[in-house]
Amino acid sequence: MAKKIRKYEEFLEKGREDFLKKIEEGYERFQKTKTYEFPTWQYGEPKGKLFKVEVEDAPKFGQNSFIELDSGRTAFISIDMQTDFCGDGGYVDVMGYDLSLTKAPIGPIKNVLDAVRGTDIKVIHTREGHERDLSDAPYNKVLRSKIIGHGVGIGEVPKDGMGRLLTKGEPNWDIIEELYPVEGEMVIDKAGKGAFGQSNMHIVLKNLGVTHLVITGITTDVCVHTIMREANDYGYWCIVLKDGVGATDQGNHEAALKSIKMQGGVFGNVSDSEKFIKAVKDAGLK
Repeated sequence: MAKKIRKYEEFLEKGREDFLKKIEEGYERFQKTKTYEFPTWQYGEPKGKLFKVEVEDAPKFGQNSFIELDSGRTAFISIDMQTDFCGDGGYVDVMGYDLSLTKAPIGPIKNVLDAVRGTDIKVIHTREGHERDLSDAPYNKVLRSKIIGHGVGIGEVPKDGMGRLLTKGEPNWDIIEELYPVEGEMVIDKAGKGAFGQSNMHIVLKNLGVTHLVITGITTDVCVHTIMREANDYGYWCIVLKDGVGATDQGNHEAALKSIKMQGGVFGNVSDSEKFIKAVKDAGLK
């Protein structure tokens, strides 16, 4: 008796066909509008106001386009703007890097915070740091920090320092005064460069109904890039504001931004604080 060959489930085939139809429709709309339009078929009707942000070098270098966001489903994220990464006596300072590079995003981030506070755009801050007993700090990470810090690493206090480096509860671990969270803003603590595997970031964003992320912070090539890559893999639409991020090396900063733009925006898109603030104001969000 011939073995019956099971037919692949038709409902799965139908789901793929419907999905590809939506992709084709989005492609055709983009050709006309140069806009990655907010997909109501996927997320439902807007919770807030729709507004467009201009992004650069998309889909190809030298071409600009727009991303349409729902203010009620958008989160502005300020990553690791802590004394340890941009202040005197902090972790980056101990390693001997130029603090002016990691301090550069402070002004643009402050401007964006001023623009979005009072709107329905969510604001989330992150902090990197470890438990006081270093139980969540990998041995190789701590060892490398001690070597590059000339004998002072994570969990130790540098000469004339404010506290133990990258250690929860220490003053240098906290967010700098200029960008400190206000009432209603969330702070997510993480034990590594990323946030989706090292914190409750993903569940927080899902509970808030967030679909689009506007990303700033430090450093461009490490924590910012890691979190953006993670978010992209989970399907979030990501925009990094290039003047709102900084790195310990300018070449790394520029390379990290360029890599985002590859393949039509392989990890998301790049804009700047002025374009984003203009989009918020033009939409009458405040």
